[in-house]
Amino acid sequence: MLPSFLLSLREGIEAALIIGIVIGTLQKINRTDLVKMVWVGAACAAAVSFLVAIILNKVGTSLEGEAEEIFEGLTMLVAAGVLTWMIFWMSRQARQLRSELESGVRQAVSLAGHGALFLLAFAAVVREGIELALFLTATTMTSSAQAVVIGSLLGLGTAILLGWSLFTSIVRLDLRRFFQVTGGLLVLFAAGLVAHGVHEFNELGWIPPIIEHIWDINLLLDENSSFGQLLTALFGYNADPSLSEMLAYIGYFVVILSGLRWANSPIRTATQEA
Repeated sequence: MLPSFLLSLREGIEAALIIGIVIGTLQKINRTDLVKMVWVGAACAAAVSFLVAIILNKVGTSLEGEAEEIFEGLTMLVAAGVLTWMIFWMSRQARQLRSELESGVRQAVSLAGHGALFLLAFAAVVREGIELALFLTATTMTSSAQAVVIGSLLGLGTAILLGWSLFTSIVRLDLRRFFQVTGGLLVLFAAGLVAHGVHEFNELGWIPPIIEHIWDINLLLDENSSFGQLLTALFGYNADPSLSEMLAYIGYFVVILSGLRWANSPIRTATQEA
């Protein structure tokens, strides 16, 4: 439940920020008559995202045997890739998100009005929604469907409350710290998805295990126990991993942490701001 809650909270907050900035900009330029189109665009995007989630879930549950393993492995690796891109994107764009959106809203209003604002809101929300649909599909492969649904509903509900509170000045959230903390947890989650994807391809024979089981600590912490299942869902815990699975897990950390350090280096940050 926790992975789906975290993912839904993060994506929901991003969508709420975008919609809030767009509406706030419309209020600044005295075009509140266009707010309705923003909500229509956001609602249509939510409907499309929900449809994508249903389709992905139906496809996953309809497959069996080797086809199911291929679908699971590919879904986990694609989800990990999109999640990684999202972490880098937010790390890079968080400082400029408001100014870029405000500029986009002003341009949309001056050029095309209703249609452009609809597309702006739709594109912003549908991206978050489809990403979340993909993440939750991957999460259902390491957790129960019930836990994923409950976690995602709680996460989206919390995101709505936080988003509303932010823009009515009741609660001030340190967004930079929020994205740093959730980003760190999502790196761990993405590493688990990569390891799970490699595990599925080990079983298919597409990726050699090199060493079938480099250790087996099920006696210490059974991966089928309640705590073991929680660690599996959160961080990709495997009590008896293959060597290639562990290399993928560690390699992901090396690449992502090196990339984040480079992206956030003072020299690069100063270059981007210039």
